[in-house]
Amino acid sequence: MPTLLVLIGSTRPGRVGPSVADWFAARVVADGRFTVHLVDLAQRALPMLDEPVPAVLGRYTKEHTRAWSAVVDAADAIVIVTPEYNHGYPAGLKNALDYLFHEWRHKPVGFVSYGGVAAGTRAVQQLQQVVAALQMVPAPTAVRIPFVAERFDERGLFVASDSMERAADAMCSELGTFHEALSPLRTVARASGR
Repeated sequence: MPTLLVLIGSTRPGRVGPSVADWFAARVVADGRFTVHLVDLAQRALPMLDEPVPAVLGRYTKEHTRAWSAVVDAADAIVIVTPEYNHGYPAGLKNALDYLFHEWRHKPVGFVSYGGVAAGTRAVQQLQQVVAALQMVPAPTAVRIPFVAERFDERGLFVASDSMERAADAMCSELGTFHEALSPLRTVARASGR
């Protein structure tokens, strides 16, 4: 079964990203198309990019980069769970993306965004430019969560609306289709030395 890397993009204390990611991961598991690998950037604790050579060359000198490379390389598709901070996405997320190139390349990517009235839409708009530069293929459907602070029950668990659940299911289906289409391309790229 292919692996979906669900990446929690916020690292700040008190964040809601892990709860949102847990909800989304449970939807994916129930769908049955992917095995889920949940990765929290706060726990990875990547330093600000410290590789002396551009990632496109794939010559990593740091152990934390090699470990991060192995995590992303093992994934067949990616979902980025991100808040919106000041009309953008978190710096730690950009840093994690910039560490690598080939490991992201030719993989489908989806977005689960959250925030206030804008639901993280501007963060996703900016991320779409970045993932295009990394030669990833975004799913047409995204999960957008407005007024995220109002979406938690008395136990602190995230409670999605019907439309959020439908969007999550549609995105999962799209990622599965894109994975099947892109998998041969990744195989050829690996065989040719990327």
